[in-house]
Amino acid sequence: MNSVPHEKLEKLVQRWEVLQAELSEGGNQATYAKLNKEFAELTPIVTTVKELRKAEQELAELTSMAEDERSDPEMAALARDEIEALKPKIEDLKHKLRILLLPKDAADERSIILEVRAGTGGDEAALFAADLFRMYQRYADLHGWKTEIISISENDLGGIKEVIASISGHGVFARLKFESGVHRVQRVPETEASGRIHTSAATVAVLPEPEEVDIEIRPEDIRIDTMRASGAGGQHVNKTDSAVRITHLPTGIVVVSAEKSQHQNRRMAMQVLRSRLYELERQRAAEERAAQRRGQVGTGDRSQRIRTYNFPQGRVTDHRINLTLHKLDQVLDGSALDEIIDALITNHQASLLAEANAYDHI
Repeated sequence: MNSVPHEKLEKLVQRWEVLQAELSEGGNQATYAKLNKEFAELTPIVTTVKELRKAEQELAELTSMAEDERSDPEMAALARDEIEALKPKIEDLKHKLRILLLPKDAADERSIILEVRAGTGGDEAALFAADLFRMYQRYADLHGWKTEIISISENDLGGIKEVIASISGHGVFARLKFESGVHRVQRVPETEASGRIHTSAATVAVLPEPEEVDIEIRPEDIRIDTMRASGAGGQHVNKTDSAVRITHLPTGIVVVSAEKSQHQNRRMAMQVLRSRLYELERQRAAEERAAQRRGQVGTGDRSQRIRTYNFPQGRVTDHRINLTLHKLDQVLDGSALDEIIDALITNHQASLLAEANAYDHI
């Protein structure tokens, strides 16, 4: 994909024009929504194509003026200056198009199920897991997304042993999918009298939330049990018999929801189960394409240490792209997390472009 595929672009522009005409005619709601989604996806591509064509036309006219012996010398010199200014703009537009034409992750626009669990480090790991969950809650708030806790297990110090939540909104998975993995913290615990720095960890899993049509769960494949919620003294622990445990028999996946009424718990547990099964299918498909995906940033493997939060030095380091920010507080309050996420996305796109250049000889 070293050159912009003009024939492909022309077909996309024509498709966009057809969609524009069909949308102006209305139609039934289901068809309209589907066409509008495709139209919205094509619009940035078509807008960039039009900008590129305009710039290339301008370049052709300026080149003709600069090379025409009959041109006024001052006008020819001015044209040459404008040519030099226009060339990088054209290259930027071509690069933008290459990015826009990269294969899209079908799950990017989805909402997510977020799972944060304390790892090695005891109470300190649970406190860190709570810090991470608050970071994602604040980040979601900044983006106008809705966070809803599905289940939570706390310790007596206000730490979180495990929390499962849904984050709903447009494009949540696209922004948070690279957060899956092991997050490490280095700091002096509040319970540490000698002032020694401890290293603890928490794992994060980000699962795209599927539509019901994506995953079929047969009634005979699940067992649903109701039970009394129990746990270590946190304010969120329910003392009723409303907790729901769903076991998916073919895979052995067990999901518990104990935060709401029994009806809500059943719905939310099914939501988590559906997401985990959907992620299994995604991983299976990803493994089949493993040779093509070599070099992508982040696999979602929870054994992979992806980031370190160093409190004494006030820094956050993402090990996948060797990025260090001395903005620990801003990252943890969600306001600077986009700097890391944007860098991860850019690096991921660069990997896909390199792969495309290796295999695509358009």
